[in-house]
Amino acid sequence: MPDSQHCQKALALVTQYSPDHLVNHCLRSYAFGVAMAHKVKQPFDKEVFFLGAIMHDLGLTPTFDTGDTFEIDGAKAARSFCIEHQLNPEKADLVHEMVAHHNTVGVAHKLDPEIALLHYGAGADVAALWVRDIHKKTLAEVLSEYPRLDFKEGMIKLLSDQIERKPNSYMAPLIALGFLKKIEKTSF
Repeated sequence: MPDSQHCQKALALVTQYSPDHLVNHCLRSYAFGVAMAHKVKQPFDKEVFFLGAIMHDLGLTPTFDTGDTFEIDGAKAARSFCIEHQLNPEKADLVHEMVAHHNTVGVAHKLDPEIALLHYGAGADVAALWVRDIHKKTLAEVLSEYPRLDFKEGMIKLLSDQIERKPNSYMAPLIALGFLKKIEKTSF
């Protein structure tokens, strides 16, 4: 984790409002994204990347669920946090875009490196996508440092709730294509 006040405060926010399995998912998403930096072949801002990664699922929590898709609710909350904590507006906008696009299949990997890395990191953690691009030792170390804590069951419950309440959400087509089963079958 980058050692900045912004990162520490964002982690405290997520820890306050998210279940432990979701906090660890966000931390693993960051670590896995860093481990796959070779996929973007561009420099990236580690602080901005951490901020987007740690806050990318705020929209799944009751406090930040305002009725929009969880990606947009989370993106708004993350940007507001960044502005309130005086992160420069351009970086705050990038954090917003990271959260809003973290699961836009076919798009995210073509955007800014921070967005692509969050897409890769979260995808690796949720559904074991791209895990072959992470060294086995790194994968084991990250899973040891930030255990899953019944993540599969927790994430399936959170996503199922979102789809039930918001049938037009961004995740609806992925879930219709069997994404929840992909989560269940994740090997770790």
